[in-house]
Amino acid sequence: MQASAVQNASAPAQVDMLIVGAGITGLYQLYRALESGLSAVLLEAGKGIGGTWFWNRYPEARFDSESYTYAYLFSKELFDDWRWSEHFAAQPEIERYLNHVADRFDLRRHVRLDARVTSAMFNENSGTYTIESSDGSTHIARYLVAATGVLSVPFYPSVAGREDFAGESYHTGLWPSTPVDFKGKRVAVIGTGSSGVQIVPAIADEVASLTVYQRSPNWCTPLNNRPITEDEQLGLRADYTTIKQTLDTSISGFLHEPYKRASTDDTLEERQAFYEKLWNSPGFSKMTSNYSDFFTNADLRKEFSEFIAGKIRGLVNDPATAELLIPKDHIYAQKRPPYATGFYEAFNKPNVKLVSLKETPIQKVTEKGVETAHGVEEFDIIVWATGFDFARALQRMGIRGRNGVALEDAWRDGPSTFLGIQATGFPNLFFPGGPHGAAANNPRYNGDQVDFTMELLAYMRERGYDVVEPSQAAEDQWSNTVNAMASYSPFSPEHSYYFGSNIPGKPRKFLLNPAGRGMLFDVMAKSREAQFNTFVMSQGRACIDDSETASATQQTGEQS
Repeated sequence: MQASAVQNASAPAQVDMLIVGAGITGLYQLYRALESGLSAVLLEAGKGIGGTWFWNRYPEARFDSESYTYAYLFSKELFDDWRWSEHFAAQPEIERYLNHVADRFDLRRHVRLDARVTSAMFNENSGTYTIESSDGSTHIARYLVAATGVLSVPFYPSVAGREDFAGESYHTGLWPSTPVDFKGKRVAVIGTGSSGVQIVPAIADEVASLTVYQRSPNWCTPLNNRPITEDEQLGLRADYTTIKQTLDTSISGFLHEPYKRASTDDTLEERQAFYEKLWNSPGFSKMTSNYSDFFTNADLRKEFSEFIAGKIRGLVNDPATAELLIPKDHIYAQKRPPYATGFYEAFNKPNVKLVSLKETPIQKVTEKGVETAHGVEEFDIIVWATGFDFARALQRMGIRGRNGVALEDAWRDGPSTFLGIQATGFPNLFFPGGPHGAAANNPRYNGDQVDFTMELLAYMRERGYDVVEPSQAAEDQWSNTVNAMASYSPFSPEHSYYFGSNIPGKPRKFLLNPAGRGMLFDVMAKSREAQFNTFVMSQGRACIDDSETASATQQTGEQS
């Protein structure tokens, strides 16, 4: 297809690849598409580049993966010339980095901001998608890549009167670009997940009063962030090759050293000393560098949970508040654990209080504040730190595949995918960073998916194919494996949003890749070695507008 990303008044713009989402995955997909010679355009619903890191700009929003492990690794020059200031960078620095990448690699001219995709219809004759967006533009694209991520649909709980509140109201996942003035205000924060535990200590000293409404407590542990020293900066640059090799192959996608001892190798006293070391370790190392049997030994996780509970009791002065902050319905790692700085200590401040919604549920939001059985508490600002409808963005884009089937209908009972990249019945649709792909440090997994997609497209171009979808057998095998292995995951179907359990009525299906990066690598390698026989490839019409030749289908996929 001779494609141009330039829109004119008489016809839709034609492009080889249309990418949705200007986050870390979408920008990398755009870079790889252009590098391979494809014409490409990227549509972004926001008014700026950054994806998750554009929308989530609330106070103290930051990485909980080390900055240099979350960032791009495809260019040594980029790695060398960007100096992260902290091991876990804050949102403003992350947004600056992603804009720097867009400018350094001349990606910005291919990006259309403030353009939310409203429909994407597959044309079986041409093998292309017609994509319409909120800015009034229409594109025809050979390949549609939805790099919309898993945390891009903010969730509001069903609370009566939420729209009646006359003060300021914000969701952490839709934070305004202009700063919010908390000084001297009466503030409610609803939710104590990852964003709630970050924003509470960030604003506690600024507000007149802060009431934190908690549905259920989480096992929150210290992020242990600090500036990157000059010696560490030099070390990062000197070790780029090793760092890249490790992160490209690591099962977790982190640099954390796995701990080789099992919990049974140590006495209780030795385990307690080890837990203390983990408590003071950075971020996710509390999981990735824990005992080798950590994910398979529930008793070990219970013991580690008891250790954290002791820490909470030691950090929170009021025993009753401390007990409310200690989870009683799940053990460590049955939910995605948050990492924060000063969260528990914030409740020692005289202007901060905790309300447990299990004991004191919200009855409604009024014009002036929040009403519970204890009456109405008046607020100037309500912050909804209530999380996301995990991996839902794909089903809200109006995607229609073969025979006009809606993706939301095909996935009514939960996603079915191959490698977390494609779905049968939706040819030429790719969704790196969507359901069933990642299990740890997301950008590393998502990058693997982008790279594999580009290998697949290169293989097709060499052989004259331009329409592709996974074979039904390949999709069934991957999806069945995901569903079967979900029971071995430490995450709980009753408590974890990785199963959709935070959304009323949502099917309880595991939305990550429970077998991890190892299985992803293995299945990709086998597909590659077998000349991508896990896919069905065909030839669409060479010219979208005027080809009179019917598409000739040549299947290379598995038959079942």
